[in-house]
Amino acid sequence: MIRVPAEWEPHSAHVLVWPWLYRVWGRQLAGVQREFVTVARTIARFEPVLVLAHPAVAEQARERCGLAVRVAELACDDLWARDTCPVFAVSEQGVVTGLDAGFDGWGRKAVAWRRDASVARALCALLGVPSRRMPAVVDAGAVITDGEGTLIVGEECLLRRNPALGKEELTRIVAGAYGAEVVIWLPHGLFGDETDGHVDGVAAFLAPGRVLAQTGKDCGEPDEARLARNLDVLRASTDARGRGLEVVEIPQYPEIYLGDEAIALNYVNFALPTGAVVVPVGGVPEDEAALALFEAEFPGREVVGVPAATLAWGGGGIRCLTQPIPAQLPMPG
Repeated sequence: MIRVPAEWEPHSAHVLVWPWLYRVWGRQLAGVQREFVTVARTIARFEPVLVLAHPAVAEQARERCGLAVRVAELACDDLWARDTCPVFAVSEQGVVTGLDAGFDGWGRKAVAWRRDASVARALCALLGVPSRRMPAVVDAGAVITDGEGTLIVGEECLLRRNPALGKEELTRIVAGAYGAEVVIWLPHGLFGDETDGHVDGVAAFLAPGRVLAQTGKDCGEPDEARLARNLDVLRASTDARGRGLEVVEIPQYPEIYLGDEAIALNYVNFALPTGAVVVPVGGVPEDEAALALFEAEFPGREVVGVPAATLAWGGGGIRCLTQPIPAQLPMPG
């Protein structure tokens, strides 16, 4: 029996991937590198950070990130470690396996992704753990787990990635890979999301039986109706322990701009390094209330807001940027 641990369980490290391709980021490359360095150094205050970098720019990553992180050379295209790195499952005996989710560039929409499709296997080899290919394309951003047998998955994303498979077969595949008993299908991600509806853009587990969900009240259509439907599904759901889910609402982030482009930053895409909560912020008054909410939900952790507007421009947040390594897998020396 295996399971994928919850985000709040102990880690040995967090993995990030250095952004470097101008044809992916264009004129935003310098900005996303600045935000990346801030995130990496912030997480490194609380636990080790392993940064993967393409060999052509590994020295640049070392210079920019500094001694706070370890940099390893590995061929890659982009920085979305949550989807390109393996998800780590742990057996009852503490043996760790890396799940290769078959990354396909979000349905081949990414500008560059071919090297990223090999990152999961390459990182497993680097860490000395076995890699197991899942029999479906399962973006890790489309799955959240409470670590106690319950998953929430993105219906739009998983069905579009796997048109030959139905919900019943996908439920069996994802539940088996993650070691879950209950799979809750969330109908919608954010409208126009290039990932086709990742769950971590609209919801996150705060604890077993407790979910943070983005509300679309007064945000206008189509997201207002879509997010309202998500809330209905979550409130009607029961987890693997027989608990009805408690839903904590958080408003959709106010519209902000990077230059003249509107971007969709959101608070639910946070990371949980040991003893901390790292939350994406954009420098608006609403940030204060959001950070206070996280302080109330995680009283034993330090809450840190980090600038993430350029990451949002690129389509993601702090969770998208990171992949935790469970404590059962010590970092190699």
